[in-house]
Amino acid sequence: MEKHAEFKKIATTLRRNIIKMLNESGSGHPGGSLSACEIVTALYFKEMRIDPKQPKWEDRDRFVLSKGHAAPVLYAALAEKGYFAKEELMKLRKTGQMLQGHPDMKGTPGVDMTTGSLGQGLAAANGMALAAKLSNKDYRVYALLGDGEVQEGMIWEAAMFAAHYKLDNLTVFLDNNGLQIDGENKEVMNIEPIDEKWEAFGWNVIKIDGHNFEEIFEALDKARETKGKPTIIIAKTVKGKGVSFMENKVGWHGSAPNDEETEKALVELGGEM
Repeated sequence: MEKHAEFKKIATTLRRNIIKMLNESGSGHPGGSLSACEIVTALYFKEMRIDPKQPKWEDRDRFVLSKGHAAPVLYAALAEKGYFAKEELMKLRKTGQMLQGHPDMKGTPGVDMTTGSLGQGLAAANGMALAAKLSNKDYRVYALLGDGEVQEGMIWEAAMFAAHYKLDNLTVFLDNNGLQIDGENKEVMNIEPIDEKWEAFGWNVIKIDGHNFEEIFEALDKARETKGKPTIIIAKTVKGKGVSFMENKVGWHGSAPNDEETEKALVELGGEM
């Protein structure tokens, strides 16, 4: 069997469900959801200590989707993991339903933090990680940031905090796909050299291919082994990954596919309407 074939299959399933739920809702964010499928798969189906039957288990690992507009990838993972019925995915963004456009910790089983206002998720993850330290708990905290999001000043306040308090139980992924709603990062507000900036703030920095499971798992191993400082894994990704006409197209940041586009995308992903 091909190495990591099981995880690749899960990531493809997440991608198919992302396309389906966004088509059904008629709105949402496909680009940054598709770019994060391998990262979210690695966390929810191998790395994190979680129990879908006990979503509020005190000793569980925590995950904060700081780039909350990528909620479809989180919802797809939670449903696949068994936190709620997959039928709920088709109710995305519907009034009165639990899967809203951004994650809601009060309304959705498995969501550890309400997010959506960019820049705030890392601070929340810091609080969780510090709480674990103060309570002598061994759970770990994971967060996923967008590369456009790191233009927010609050991210750098939180980065300074995490290093100061030596939050080595915190691992952050940066979904570095190079695009944001208004265009390329380098044109809107250049974030490079992003690795040197995090290093200067006192973080352990690892750079990987964000679609390569081997590199993702190795980076997570190194993060767990690192003591005395938090880790950021800068994952180079492709916005819209897996759907040819969406890949590296900024227009798919926040546009849902119509029926024809959905059918074409699902065929590429080995599925059907």
